[in-house]
Amino acid sequence: MPNYQSQSHRSHSAATSTPSAPFLCLLARYNGGREERESKPKQQKKRTKVVNPWEVAAKDGGKIDYDKLIDKFGCQRLDQTLIDRVHRLTGRPSSRLPPPWRLLRPPYLQDVFRVPLVIQLTDDEKCMWKNLTVEESQRLARENAKDIIACGFDITRTFIFSDFDYVGGAFYKNMVKVAKCVTLNKVQGIFGFSGEDHIGKISFPPVQAVPSFPSSFPHLFAGKDDLRCLIPCAIDQDPYFRMTRDAAPRIGYHKPSLIESTFFPALQGETGKMSASDPNSAIYVTDSAKVIKSKINKYAFSGGQDSVEKHRQLGANLEVDISVKYLNFFLEDDAELEHIKTEYAAGRMLTGEVKGRLGSVLSEIVERHRAARASVTDEVVDAFMAVRPLPNMFD
Repeated sequence: MPNYQSQSHRSHSAATSTPSAPFLCLLARYNGGREERESKPKQQKKRTKVVNPWEVAAKDGGKIDYDKLIDKFGCQRLDQTLIDRVHRLTGRPSSRLPPPWRLLRPPYLQDVFRVPLVIQLTDDEKCMWKNLTVEESQRLARENAKDIIACGFDITRTFIFSDFDYVGGAFYKNMVKVAKCVTLNKVQGIFGFSGEDHIGKISFPPVQAVPSFPSSFPHLFAGKDDLRCLIPCAIDQDPYFRMTRDAAPRIGYHKPSLIESTFFPALQGETGKMSASDPNSAIYVTDSAKVIKSKINKYAFSGGQDSVEKHRQLGANLEVDISVKYLNFFLEDDAELEHIKTEYAAGRMLTGEVKGRLGSVLSEIVERHRAARASVTDEVVDAFMAVRPLPNMFD
């Protein structure tokens, strides 16, 4: 399932007073196949908080302090004022903060802004950071593309590309421009690279930076260098775009804007994000309804009390209950969600009932996705990834 939850927002909105329409750029990051999920976790030394594009860990197994991250990364919380601004720009009225499920879904953003969407599959990064061959990384990228397409993107306004297949030409020229703006000391400070890291890692950040610039896609945006870019991503990707925002005005481009999300907690609790090395920490779109129910019942951390009598008296702690957190994201019926929270917090609803409802919600979503993905053929993937103009992308 997606690993983003609530949002923070980087300043300098993509939808500003400029007369140019923004284009949206989603830098899609695939998690690999079952081969990776079955691998054993590496032994980690005890360490302080780490949040970077490749690792997320809180100090001594604690919770991620998002307030500190927002301050460190120079973000601001996504509040009702910003939501109202989006609705003024899009003409979509709203009396409250939209659920993250709708706000952060790129298909939603693509629809409300009526703009083209560029999706980057960083198969080269996966090859360099994981023990994968080039060929396996490319295979996994295409499999991930099928999952992405199944989410409901509009092919007339969507271009998906993999780095191995697309990098070159104008894209590569922008990479060189960005690379010349970033010293070795700076890239080490931003990403924490050391002398033990191979040079492929050090050279990679410009690859993820330049999809922010319209001239990287001349088949789409020739002569439209003033377009703005909005990037929805998890907050661990912020280092890439802090570097990008620093370099952009130096090479004549607008800074990209970001909607950054917190992490979906693991089923076991809020100690970071889901881990690909622990299949029981997450619900996968390949899980059957039986497996989903089993994972939730066995591993979803409960805020309920340790006995029915005590639970009836004290109620559940919603701040730590994982089932409630997941329902807050996935349950579309706001009235039902509030009813569950009220009844559970008061002790009138038991943990088993809440977990049962979550199992039903997630099973339905996964089944819908499975059916949609089954219709995504290799020919459909080729169509989304074809280098082509999108003549109606702003219609």
